[in-house]
Amino acid sequence: MSDVPIIEFEVDGQQVQVPDDGSNLLGTLRDYLDKRSAKDGCSPQGQCGCCTVLIDGQPRVACVTPTRRVKGRSITTLEGFSAEERARWGGAFCATGASQCGFCTPGIIVRLAGLEEKKPDATEEDVQRALSAHLCRCTGWQTIIEAWNQRDTAVDDGRDLDAAAQRAELEGGNVQAVSISVALGDGGFADDRAPADALVAVLSETGEWVVGESLHQARTMAGKVQGRRTTLEPSHPVAVPDGEWAATLQTSWVDPAYLETDAAWALPDEPAVSPLTNGGAFGGKVDSSVTGVAERLATEHGRAVRVLYSREDSIRLGAKRPPVAGGAHADGTGVLHVVATPGIDEAIAAVAPGLAVEHVQVPTELRTSSDIRGAGWVEAVALVALATGELTRVQPPGSGWAEATVNDDGITVQVGAGAVLDEVVLRSYCIGAAHMGYSLVMGEALAVDQCGIVKDLTVRSFGVVRAADTPTITIEITDDHGPAVNVSDAVFAAVAAATALHVNATAWPHG
Repeated sequence: MSDVPIIEFEVDGQQVQVPDDGSNLLGTLRDYLDKRSAKDGCSPQGQCGCCTVLIDGQPRVACVTPTRRVKGRSITTLEGFSAEERARWGGAFCATGASQCGFCTPGIIVRLAGLEEKKPDATEEDVQRALSAHLCRCTGWQTIIEAWNQRDTAVDDGRDLDAAAQRAELEGGNVQAVSISVALGDGGFADDRAPADALVAVLSETGEWVVGESLHQARTMAGKVQGRRTTLEPSHPVAVPDGEWAATLQTSWVDPAYLETDAAWALPDEPAVSPLTNGGAFGGKVDSSVTGVAERLATEHGRAVRVLYSREDSIRLGAKRPPVAGGAHADGTGVLHVVATPGIDEAIAAVAPGLAVEHVQVPTELRTSSDIRGAGWVEAVALVALATGELTRVQPPGSGWAEATVNDDGITVQVGAGAVLDEVVLRSYCIGAAHMGYSLVMGEALAVDQCGIVKDLTVRSFGVVRAADTPTITIEITDDHGPAVNVSDAVFAAVAAATALHVNATAWPHG
């Protein structure tokens, strides 16, 4: 390392020196300077916005900024904001429900702070344009805009954050926290908690784990090629079953779009810290293999080891929403073909008992999972709605209920979730689920070839609908004083069905 040139610049008001080893700024901030607010959601694609920092006061994506390009310049991360500014922004995001898992929030706050400095009187349209540089899986954008509007007035006086966390856990599927610190990205993500001197392990192009002293070194040794794109259009790999149907539906492969990629770390001969810490993917990464890999490699090397999927690894290896194709009669009976997925039959039968479910095989190495939110049964609810021309109350077993309407004026959802516990969190999760339902129908798909191989390995390929293209979402909450239960799953299905009916979407994505 002594022969490596040194780069000097300023970070959060302090002069620093780091080796010029070819790292991007995000890697330098996280690996050498222990700045963990900038998150790695797609490095080095520069497409999710989670690593946004200020460079000489201008918002920039750190994962595509070579560290040597910031020589002599001033970098500000969210850690570098004053205590007052952190409290102001974090308070606004917490008070409005604009942060759930908190993974994408720090980058969004940094961008909005940069916008405020440049244009204090920015409009909602300005905010929407600024958010086009970001992805958020959880919130549906609307609460983020509300946080901007309330950044100087938002308060949580008297709010029961323990009750808020209970509601968040019901909706998110795993233990959650609700606080200003979570909104500031301090929710305890596994990779943020790794020791500063931990080795880093990444997958090579041949599927072997390669270990280096830094993320940059490990990726270089592994020969990672990032950001591969294609012009291939999404397709519908499953054929509609034969029959005289009132309505049909075909869907594509879809990635659940967890912004926090799989990450874990371990000390020698100790259990690994899993990727399931606060939020991040609604518990969807329960089958991740990185925990076991971290434990094995830490023991082999006698040091702490961080094990990280890249975004491309996540797209190639993560479980996908299975494509379906179905036909239904006007009475709600019919047939739904679904790419073989264990456990999906029961979920579909519970909400669409008139549909016979048949598993089909398609050429692919992609994995499917019934643990993905609403996999299969959301599509079944939509197919029945298309066939009957009616929107009915959606109430999965053990869940609350939701009724949705979608028209040119926006999306309206009525929900019953038992005891509300915390209206801010409940409303936030329902808005997020409504956005997911709308986005699933209108935009989300992956480009997969006839052999079942994903051809676009960029995060933009997910097709998540952006803030500027998301209709206004209104949530009307009924407190029936019963036991508190999950309701955002029902919202997801109800809005998907209402959207499909509104635009007559018999092939998804429709947009």
